[in-house]
Amino acid sequence: MTDQNDTEARAAKDDPVATAILQALAGAASLSFKDIAQHIADQRRRPKDGPDLWRRYQTAVKQQAVHLARQGRIEIVRKGEVADPNDFKGIVRLRLPKP
Repeated sequence: MTDQNDTEARAAKDDPVATAILQALAGAASLSFKDIAQHIADQRRRPKDGPDLWRRYQTAVKQQAVHLARQGRIEIVRKGEVADPNDFKGIVRLRLPKP
């Protein structure tokens, strides 16, 4: 029960973008930064927003993904291998940790 309480306490303190990342990954095997940024943009879209609204969220998604990966709550994957959240580049995907 303590682990569940710790998880709930962390979730309550999470940034809204971090929460959106975790929610998006809960229903997918893996997603890219762009996929998650588009998901957030679709949720927050207003009628006047253009089709590239997702770009506004790209940096925040990357920052929060690195933060979550450092905590061990998600994994950043490059070429099928888990990448170091402090030192990665190129095309990567995000996924929940494998048990």
